[in-house]
Amino acid sequence: MIDFCDVSKTYQNGTKALNGLNLHIDKGEFVFVVGASGAGKSTFLKMIMREEVPTSGSIVIDGVELNSLKASKIPYYRRKLGIVFQDFRLIPNRTVYDNVAFAMHVIGAKNKDISRRVAYALSLVGLSSKVKCYPNQLSGGEQQRVALARALVNQADIIVADEPTGNIDPEMSKEIVDLLSHINQNKNTTIIMVTHEVDLAKQYNKRIITIKNGTVFSDTAHPEIVGVDFGIPEKTSPNAYYEAPLEDAEIENFIDNYGKNDDEEASASEE
Repeated sequence: MIDFCDVSKTYQNGTKALNGLNLHIDKGEFVFVVGASGAGKSTFLKMIMREEVPTSGSIVIDGVELNSLKASKIPYYRRKLGIVFQDFRLIPNRTVYDNVAFAMHVIGAKNKDISRRVAYALSLVGLSSKVKCYPNQLSGGEQQRVALARALVNQADIIVADEPTGNIDPEMSKEIVDLLSHINQNKNTTIIMVTHEVDLAKQYNKRIITIKNGTVFSDTAHPEIVGVDFGIPEKTSPNAYYEAPLEDAEIENFIDNYGKNDDEEASASEE
């Protein structure tokens, strides 16, 4: 699914951000990427989003070789990704509904599909009652859930979360990670969450990759890599906040069909 092969990146000012980084992430994995400021996490994310290209080495994601990807093809590649940022990046003068719908308008989706999927995505993150609210009327945690709904609405294969808990309180942080875990477990969506909160990552039985000095310093999936010993993850439940089964039939339908294209959904309904 995601392969970084001996990837190095040196910026024009001489800063060496990545130094021979190698890693493989399978489809459907949930991976925490941790590391100190300046370790190379941001450059790693920019590589995935194709904002930067390696100075050397290669990156292949879902069969797409990013080094040689033409500029005209980058927007189509990015449709595979759902991006969640630390600072939410919501449009302040648009409602919750319009912020989520914007992601579908960009790709030219039909209005009937937009209204249906936006409603389902907001239901999934527990914000159906906030559709007419503006971002400044929401708490930080609610704004982050809007951002997550926006990442989900186009049925992305990969969700990349860049410090999604950095601007919210600890209780809401866990709710956001629980929601990501729920999506990962139920729909086999690949989740990559970059965070400096190692203690939060340790609460989940997920793979933790530590980046230090631009390379993989430790990887809980590969203990042969010499690095930090995280020990046994201190988890009580893999999905505590969302462990109760959903009772809304429309939400269940959204989850069941998440990741399918419209043709598959139409065929299923005809049967």
